[in-house]
Amino acid sequence: MSVVRVGVVDDHALFREGVRALLAGEVGMEVVGEAGDAKSGIRLAVVERPTVLLLDVHLPDGSGLDAIHELRRAAPNVAIVMLTMADGDAAVAEALSAGAVGYVLKGADPDELVRAIRAAARGDLLFGPSVADGARRLLQAGSGPWRPPLPELSERERAIADHLAAGRDAPEIADALHLSVKTVRNVLAMLPRRLGVSSREEVVTRARDAGLGR
Repeated sequence: MSVVRVGVVDDHALFREGVRALLAGEVGMEVVGEAGDAKSGIRLAVVERPTVLLLDVHLPDGSGLDAIHELRRAAPNVAIVMLTMADGDAAVAEALSAGAVGYVLKGADPDELVRAIRAAARGDLLFGPSVADGARRLLQAGSGPWRPPLPELSERERAIADHLAAGRDAPEIADALHLSVKTVRNVLAMLPRRLGVSSREEVVTRARDAGLGR
């Protein structure tokens, strides 16, 4: 059984320690890093590549929701579970649209958090019972689970298209995503065909129209 690697981003050291202690008793889970702010959390995701990142909504240097957009570029394969004290439908909707695959209240039962982590590691969308009603209303209203922009692309292709739309060249993209320049150039060459367009400029236009490159 593969180990679920977990990163914890929260500005309360006691909470982070509590999560570490909780997961130490779970088979097949380990905490691979902690951070107390958004910037450090993004660095943690890039360096440690956790399977799942627990991300607090409110952080000293900004919103965890805002940090998701950078995380989707820098560490596109990390599954993000939001931690928050708020349970309103608007907060759930924002988490979904940003790219979270789970949303758990900090006051939830510990088993609820563990289930959310395991679901995220499997690629499933899971909300704790305390926010499930709000999530259900959103799904019934047609918002559905979060779908990534340009869904015809793979995570890697989408991340590269995101950086391309932000005006970065191949070496800069390779450095940001920890890939070889050759790999990035190969993907860039394939992107027009994958998106059904004829030029790299049209790829940039499609990506920006989809909300990438911000």
